[in-house]
Amino acid sequence: MSNLEEKLWDYIDGSATADEQQAISLLIEQDEAYRAKYLELLKLDQEFAAIELDAPPMAFTYNVMEAIRAEHAQKPLKVTVNNTLIKGIAAFFVFIILALVIYLLTNITWSAGSVSTQFTNLQLPDMKRYFTGPIMQGFLFFDVILGLYFFDRYRRRISFSK
Repeated sequence: MSNLEEKLWDYIDGSATADEQQAISLLIEQDEAYRAKYLELLKLDQEFAAIELDAPPMAFTYNVMEAIRAEHAQKPLKVTVNNTLIKGIAAFFVFIILALVIYLLTNITWSAGSVSTQFTNLQLPDMKRYFTGPIMQGFLFFDVILGLYFFDRYRRRISFSK
């Protein structure tokens, strides 16, 4: 593009300064080459303004959006269920239920001649007897060892993932 065309485009677009616009308008009035080029560029500018922009069809937009949705749907879930934790909770509840059933069966007064059982003398065990010093120390020792084991597994999992 020549310097002449650049000046005329700036004049047509209105991006030239006021002094440049006056100078170009004088050149258009006085010089036939400037006037012919100006009319040619003005006609081209009007044709550009008359052109409508093409929009993509609706099916294209829909297909693009569906492709994006499908891409997000294929990503795996980031949350996984820890089977060891589930099994541990289940074992805890099974142990509690078994302990209650055994306790009830040992405290039932069985009589040979009657079908009914008596639960009148059912008493809860004295917990002070079970939570003595050595038992509590053993329980706490087991908890500390278990805590260290889980901490070690957690640290190893972090170091292997890096």
